[in-house]
Amino acid sequence: MNPTITQPTTAEPVSSGLISDDLAPIPAAGRTWSTANYAALWVSMSLCIPTYMLASSLIEGGMNWWQALLTIFLGNTVVLVPMLLNGHAGAKYGIPFPVFARASFGVRGANVPALLRAVIACGWFGIQTWIGGYALYQMAVLWVPALGTLPPVFPAAWGLATGPALVFLLFWALNMYVVYLGVDSIKKLLVFKAFFLPVAALALLAWAISAGHGLGPILAQPAKFASSAEFWAYFFPALTGMVGFWATLSLNIPDFTRYAVSQRAQVLGQALGLPASMTMFSFVGVVVTSATFVIYGQTIWDPVVLAGRFESKVLVSVAMLAVALSTLATNIAANIVSPANDFANLAPRKISFTTGGYITGVIGLLIFPWKLIADPSGYIFTWLVGYSALLGPIGGIMIADYYLLRRQQLDLPDLYRYEGRYAYRNGINPRAMWALIIGILPNVPGFLQAVGAVPAGSVWPWLAGVYSYAWFVGFLLSGGLYLVLMRQLLRRPAALSAA
Repeated sequence: MNPTITQPTTAEPVSSGLISDDLAPIPAAGRTWSTANYAALWVSMSLCIPTYMLASSLIEGGMNWWQALLTIFLGNTVVLVPMLLNGHAGAKYGIPFPVFARASFGVRGANVPALLRAVIACGWFGIQTWIGGYALYQMAVLWVPALGTLPPVFPAAWGLATGPALVFLLFWALNMYVVYLGVDSIKKLLVFKAFFLPVAALALLAWAISAGHGLGPILAQPAKFASSAEFWAYFFPALTGMVGFWATLSLNIPDFTRYAVSQRAQVLGQALGLPASMTMFSFVGVVVTSATFVIYGQTIWDPVVLAGRFESKVLVSVAMLAVALSTLATNIAANIVSPANDFANLAPRKISFTTGGYITGVIGLLIFPWKLIADPSGYIFTWLVGYSALLGPIGGIMIADYYLLRRQQLDLPDLYRYEGRYAYRNGINPRAMWALIIGILPNVPGFLQAVGAVPAGSVWPWLAGVYSYAWFVGFLLSGGLYLVLMRQLLRRPAALSAA
């Protein structure tokens, strides 16, 4: 470990198996991120193709323009709360998410939430890589039409055509090469994205308004719900999906806030950057998707598929190449850094950032990302809502522990010791594990029905309905149960180490 970046310790040394340069606390001198940095981070993170698809999927699902935007704004305002609460520990102690989780789950038990978070990041890595690869395929097939007629080589159940698969794998390999070079190699691409994507979004918006004969006909498109009951049945799971979109970052936000110059910087920067930028960029997706119905007579929710309809080969090629480069930049910044830290937490001395990046890439392939975004219902109800059922309970436990049990006070050196106050039982806090499991269980039947693992109607309607509120149910149930299980310690704060 690097002794220059650790906090002062007591006589007992930290455990080498719990610390590395990537996991050690950031010293005060190394915390340089200002309010502007955090606002810019969220603007950059929000300006991505999945955000566009998030909004357009709501239009495809039946909402009108203002219903979709309101749902997105509400969802991002809700998820901002745990984002700021979890970010406090990172800014105060300079620690990343896997280390923060040790306080509630134990120094070994923290591997469970870290791995759950990492696997979901792998899924996002796969989705972004598929989007970028398919954009390149759309470009390549214009110039090499034979790519579109290659004989099938994958099982039919995979739903994967040969041409798109080849380009996807090439783009995946490019992502892995960037991991090999290191995160610094992506800085120029991030700058390119910051300048290009807003311009491209405005250009797409201008095209939609022009081709759709103004905003009037576009925004006049009505909702497709036959009744208010049908709307509310769609709204609540959609809202849960919007919360789930950034539920990953609401957990591992300490990975970023550990660099904050102050608590005010991270709070104000995130509050200004997240809801506003998500809603504004989503507006582009809402308008363009609504315009496709006016122009083509059908809603096209995938911008890559839409761009493929343009007549100019050069225009399509430039658009698809830009999408691929932007996606590459986002993928490394948003979907490699955090899971690499999470995997490193398993064995800090053996798993480096690069190795963690490779693990992320392989799992991202095995998750079959093209199936996750094959249609809007799968994107929202299977992917976003499904993983929110895992992340909500983790967030509830961590926030309850940090704010209600420990009153925002952590023993920093003990977070890096096998025998400290966060050792619990052999490094695992059984109360946290039970709270996590019980918080997840109510959502399992609804998830199984949503993915078709059990026949429709085989789950009690009220139990299936719980799944529509997966993140909220898990957050409140696990957080409350954790406090109940730790009630003796609530009365004896000094005895928290005996849990």
